[in-house]
Amino acid sequence: MTKTYGVGIMGAGNISSAYLRLAPLFKGLDVRAVADIIPEAAKKRADEFGVAAQTPDELLKNSELDVIVNLTIPATHYSVSMDIVSAGKHAYSEKPFVLTLEEGEKLKGAAESRNLRVGSAPDTFLGGAHQQARDIIDSGKLGKIMSGTTHVMSRGMEHWHPNPDFFFQVGAGPVLDVGPYYVTDLIHLLGPVRRVTAFTNMARAEREVTAEGPNKGTFVKVGTPTTIHGVLEFHNGAVITLGASWDVASHGHHNIELYGTDGSIYVPDPNFFGGDLVTSDIAGTKANVTPWSHPFGIANQDLDKPNPRANYRTAGLADMIASIDGGYKARCGLDVALHAVDVMTSLLVAGETGQVQTLTTTCERPLALGPEAAKALLKD
Repeated sequence: MTKTYGVGIMGAGNISSAYLRLAPLFKGLDVRAVADIIPEAAKKRADEFGVAAQTPDELLKNSELDVIVNLTIPATHYSVSMDIVSAGKHAYSEKPFVLTLEEGEKLKGAAESRNLRVGSAPDTFLGGAHQQARDIIDSGKLGKIMSGTTHVMSRGMEHWHPNPDFFFQVGAGPVLDVGPYYVTDLIHLLGPVRRVTAFTNMARAEREVTAEGPNKGTFVKVGTPTTIHGVLEFHNGAVITLGASWDVASHGHHNIELYGTDGSIYVPDPNFFGGDLVTSDIAGTKANVTPWSHPFGIANQDLDKPNPRANYRTAGLADMIASIDGGYKARCGLDVALHAVDVMTSLLVAGETGQVQTLTTTCERPLALGPEAAKALLKD
């Protein structure tokens, strides 16, 4: 790659600091400006990282920017990404990149008509642990993966988030808020999904905010299911059980377990780039997997704490930018993100209707990102 792409950040909330802090690790991109509907927020973030502070309109018109990263709230992801594409710029969005399949199809059409790329988080599946899991599966060591489970369950956001209302409204809930990490990792590991079914409910019609802050003691009305038990049938024949809930005090399920004809694999939390891998043979004997030398598996965050983490957020953006000139499909590209949205919204429809939902989208399994390919995204 010879060109350096100018990048703008739309939205100066908490997540913007991660992008601004980690973007300098990657080649081919240069963050030059940040914008927000609250000018003070944009200025504070811009001053912190030495970039320009702009209004959203100024960012869209900035001729020095080739790509804009959409870090606005999920409810505006579609409209803001459409504005970005309409301005003639490539777009990369935080998850979920849209809230409905219809929105995704419209955005896809708009981008393709302008020969622009649209990508979306999560990019955590590009992490060292998840890519090593992919390598083990692809090696055939476990035989053919035929079934498995994935669980993302807790007691909800109102216990720690001072403004949790949006988590419990249509367009959020455990499937659309944290589900993208799990569904996208499964698509990366197993390929596209054929059909889904689900049962859903909610434990409470209102949730009390117990997190410290001005809303402590108030109640949030729940407008979307907070417990979803689903089944995903993949095109490769695998059948995976999914449990997503904010009504669970504690549980003993592993994040992702995949069962092959010759063994099993326990995949770490897909909300993070790293983690411990465990496999078992056909006799059920478990063994810890020695981490391979992958640049996105090296701990670089919380190094002064007992459990340091690997965090390479922006890897998906860097890969999308590299794909523009590299002639390959971005690993966090629109088709993968759109298919994940189709899976998640179809689970909710299945829970509402009681009917099995056959997906209308598909995608190619994202390219693996081995150690050398990952290293190629980083600056020397």
